[in-house]
Amino acid sequence: MTTTTDVPAAEDRRAALAVLAAARADELAAGLDAVPDAPAFETLRAPEPGLVMARGRIGGGGAPFNLGEVAITRAVVRIDSGEVGFGHVLGRDTARALMVARLDALWQAPRYRAVVESTVIAPVRRRVAAEDDATRQKTAATRVNFFTLVRGEDR
Repeated sequence: MTTTTDVPAAEDRRAALAVLAAARADELAAGLDAVPDAPAFETLRAPEPGLVMARGRIGGGGAPFNLGEVAITRAVVRIDSGEVGFGHVLGRDTARALMVARLDALWQAPRYRAVVESTVIAPVRRRVAAEDDATRQKTAATRVNFFTLVRGEDR
């Protein structure tokens, strides 16, 4: 869902960034290699590892609580046409964070969006969906249905 000025909607960009963050380093590198005449990247914030506090909720809707700290790496780049890309990944993989930032900047540029969508985002979405489906199938195989027998005198 993009506007008529080719500026991506916030929810589209969030979805693209979520997929890029889930991509493996080889998938990201292949996507960068597939971009024809890629622009120069200016590093605004070099990749840096850090920690964030992960929060949880009991039962998904209860009161929030601090689950613990999680290592992340972030990076920020800008391409020649002015788009600024952000990369945040779990772990301490600085190269992966930089690739995510570069692909985010390219995805925002109308000229490169289709290439990034077809070479990285669509294949990673398919892989993640297939992995999730396999996990659901394994989980379903271990499902136990509990039921209660009611005896006649307990009514």
